Amino acid sequence: MNKSDRVLTKNQMTKFLKKPCYFLFLILFVFVNSLHAQNHLPEVELLVSGTNASLRGLSVVNDNVVWVSGSNGTVGKTTNGGKNWKWFTVKGFEKKEFRDIEAFDAATAVIIAIGEPAYILKTNDGGETWKVVYENRTKGMFLDGMEFWNEQSGIVIGDPVEGRFFIARTFDGGSVWNEIPFENRPGADSGEACFAASGTNIRALDRDEAVFVSGGSKSRLFTRDSKIELPIIQGTESTGANSVSVYDNKKRKGGKRMIVVGGDFKIDSSRIKNCFLTTDRGQTWYAPKIPPHGYRSCVEFLSKQDIVACGLNGVDYSLDGGRTFSLISHEGFHVCRIAKYGTGIFLAGNDGRVAKLTWK
Repeated sequence: MNKSDRVLTKNQMTKFLKKPCYFLFLILFVFVNSLHAQNHLPEVELLVSGTNASLRGLSVVNDNVVWVSGSNGTVGKTTNGGKNWKWFTVKGFEKKEFRDIEAFDAATAVIIAIGEPAYILKTNDGGETWKVVYENRTKGMFLDGMEFWNEQSGIVIGDPVEGRFFIARTFDGGSVWNEIPFENRPGADSGEACFAASGTNIRALDRDEAVFVSGGSKSRLFTRDSKIELPIIQGTESTGANSVSVYDNKKRKGGKRMIVVGGDFKIDSSRIKNCFLTTDRGQTWYAPKIPPHGYRSCVEFLSKQDIVACGLNGVDYSLDGGRTFSLISHEGFHVCRIAKYGTGIFLAGNDGRVAKLTWK
């Protein structure tokens, strides 16, 4: 094709687009294809498995950098989207469980170790070495989850000690942690605690506030100024809310749309009162028409309409803002997270399983 042919083709295209019927057809074609892509359920692609670790901590920095943490002092990392993994056993913590992890890049991450004593550790060299940045030997200490608003400000939640939930804050990227004064900590009822199931029982509600959920004898949602009883199943130590996700939590006055999941982990196939949503900051709640297919330990807003939830008996996906959920995998996972800076969606679970969602 010579230069004059290329000019002629451009002119023909311009004339084509100037015809109203053809231009309308083009717009409709793009719209229909976009709508089709949005309504296509993903598949779960297994990336790695076979280790003895139960992975409950997951932090997806971007589409390439992903960190996981779990039992037996295990931490894992990929820098190429899950194609290759590097595994670490943190020296001196071989028998500890790292139930949550927060990573900022391929070099920097923070992990929490549950149990008595409780520890928070940080690495600045990609996981090769870890420094203990917080230690608490108080009887009954048990850290459940961690959340960061940005690379500096974070919060960690723990089970009640002497009737009040433990909370600590950091303002320097997790290098130093300061406990909230005892009298300022939220009170808990007898038998009420948090589940360290996926590190997602505490989330940013907006740009300067967090929200967390409890379970057990009572299941509630806690904000800075309120304690809201949830309609989710509760009353025994194995029931209640395990995870909360907030849509649009970056706005200063946002964070009104939330979803909580849980159930009864001793009856992992039960769908009774295992998921509820709110659009008014928790004042009113509604259940999905088709709920997730069993107990779910983690839920994640991917967009206003797309939601993924996972648990012991499978993975569910919603295309309609949580009104209905479809089971997309019978493979069990503890945690699912979307990239902070990207579109990758990863999952982690027992036996060192790590997977990602793919669309074909």
